[in-house]
Amino acid sequence: MANDNLKAHTFGWIGTGKMGYPMAERLIAAGVDVTVYNRTAAKAEPLGVTVVGAPSDLADRDIVYTIVTDDTAFLETVLGPNGVLSGDTTPKILIDSSTVSPEASDKVRAAANAKGVQFLATPISGNGNAVKAGKASLGVSGPRDAYDVVEPYLEQLGRGVSYLGEGDLARLAKLAHNVMLGVVAQCLAEITVFTERGGVERHAFLDYLNKSAMGSIFTAYKVPALVHLDYTATHTSKMLRKDMELALNAARDLEVPMPIANMTRDIIQSLIGNGHGDSDFAALIELQAKASGYEIQPEDVEVSDGLQAAAE
Repeated sequence: MANDNLKAHTFGWIGTGKMGYPMAERLIAAGVDVTVYNRTAAKAEPLGVTVVGAPSDLADRDIVYTIVTDDTAFLETVLGPNGVLSGDTTPKILIDSSTVSPEASDKVRAAANAKGVQFLATPISGNGNAVKAGKASLGVSGPRDAYDVVEPYLEQLGRGVSYLGEGDLARLAKLAHNVMLGVVAQCLAEITVFTERGGVERHAFLDYLNKSAMGSIFTAYKVPALVHLDYTATHTSKMLRKDMELALNAARDLEVPMPIANMTRDIIQSLIGNGHGDSDFAALIELQAKASGYEIQPEDVEVSDGLQAAAE
């Protein structure tokens, strides 16, 4: 439903992939004036708004939001010859939810500040299905006054948004988040195999867990993958290893011991070594079953990820 209170600023949107498309779709549905750029324009056209030919065509928008694949795409769309900051006209605020290195983020922040543009790092928690269901959440760092401007818009993208401080602190918080993602995923694999080995059907145990105080949005939306052994990637094992290593490197710099995170990182490395580098990290359950002396089999049972009902 359109919200007339969200018409105070115009938005430029860069990136309509698995995450970016449903995020932009939610803003548009809320009544925000959104113009879009995507490297492959045809993927953005179903949004039903204006699709421009270059990121620089969004420079006259009040706020520009980027969610692209990597450092190269991020730097090109913002600082390249046809980037958002390539000309004399610039947006007031630049928001980024891409998974990029601290170096790329620092470079864009410095360039934005030099042009009087406020930059907000805004990592998102949740996959594309969670975004569609309104269950994703965002952490934001950068100038507080810029955050106050964009908060009502960010609230449309999921279940909540948190201000985490200045600079790139939101990306540090996202690393911590993804450490917990890895640790919980391994714990979930262990306890599911533990109960299955003892005779509890896998889907029944997961149903019980998710109805208990220990259930969560994450444990619920991993149920289909764990029951059906569907490792179609929402976040690959290699990507999770990268997250863990970035966090552990930062922890060493901060002199913070992280023994459980270190152990989990090694288990994820074993998963990759067993041929699941490009699989979803839910494949941890297969590694755990193998270590427990049996070959796990998919269950032919209809289960929910807990998100569809929320989306409807």
